Amino acid sequence: MDNRTSPDPRGSQAVGQIWTRLLSGRYTAIWIATIALFAISPLIAPGSLGSAPLLSMLPFAAVLAIASVGQTLVVQQRGLDLSVPGMLALGAVLVTKLPQSYGWDVVPAVIVGVAVPLLFGLLNGVIVVVFKVMPLVVTLGMNSVLLGVVFMISGGTPSSAPTQLYQFTLDRTFGIPNTLLIAIVVIIIAGFVASRTVIGRRLTEVGVSEPAARAIGTPVVSYQVLAYGVAGAFYAAAGILLASYTKTPPLFLGDSYLLPTVAAVVLGGTALTGGLASIVASGVAALFLTQLGQLFRAVGWSDAWQLIAQAVVLMLVVLIREIVPMIRRSMTERRRSRGPAAVSAAS
Repeated sequence: MDNRTSPDPRGSQAVGQIWTRLLSGRYTAIWIATIALFAISPLIAPGSLGSAPLLSMLPFAAVLAIASVGQTLVVQQRGLDLSVPGMLALGAVLVTKLPQSYGWDVVPAVIVGVAVPLLFGLLNGVIVVVFKVMPLVVTLGMNSVLLGVVFMISGGTPSSAPTQLYQFTLDRTFGIPNTLLIAIVVIIIAGFVASRTVIGRRLTEVGVSEPAARAIGTPVVSYQVLAYGVAGAFYAAAGILLASYTKTPPLFLGDSYLLPTVAAVVLGGTALTGGLASIVASGVAALFLTQLGQLFRAVGWSDAWQLIAQAVVLMLVVLIREIVPMIRRSMTERRRSRGPAAVSAAS
């Protein structure tokens, strides 16, 4: 038998494993998709990667990335936070109304703008975890409460962000928008805490299995409530950044961020059933979604079609996540079934 004419099964198997990992990798797929999107964008819409389009897109990607960090923490604990719009709006109205109407300095206004939504997030967590109410019901109701608080604080009239904040968000450092730099710093720190610290490991343990976490002495309730509270702080930070960038934000500026935060979490590889999560991957997914929307606008798609496209992309990713493992298991079983036959034929 001439071995030179026979294919090497080990080589083809190795190539197949590489492609399978790339397609089914929990966190690598979004990196590949984002690189591919930026590669094809100039082909579909020439000039879409120019300096002006990028500089107009990146601040909104930064806002979505920070908000997606909060949603990632909640989804990791097998929840889903529908209070994102209200949290963003509350952070925005506090950081604009307090300085303009009450003469507060910028720093105290920012601190309060983050702290108050954090407290509401903790309240979300207590109701969900301690009183065992469905997260969807709790957070949807809380969103209505938050929007009512926003309307009450603002008196129905939008306020302008302090000049210092507005100028800071417009400025660039080494040519990079400050909004993007803030998002990068936030994601790096949050990703490090989530993956390299005791708190992060405990959050993962609780998300994967509550009984197992209790068995090793982890205070499950405390960590679950903490996740909702910290998520509220991230939403508020995103709202403050968005309000500062837009100067005079609408009262309900967070309404368009609910579906994108969920989409970013799912695209980033975090399962809606909870457990393992990647904050960095969620941030990359936020960049992917924002650039996708920018591309749709460049080719003339309306906002309605952009929302439909986001939903379709989300459904396709969920389906692919289910189908690829099934294909992989089928291929593995087929190789195993062929193994004894191949051995007997060779002998």
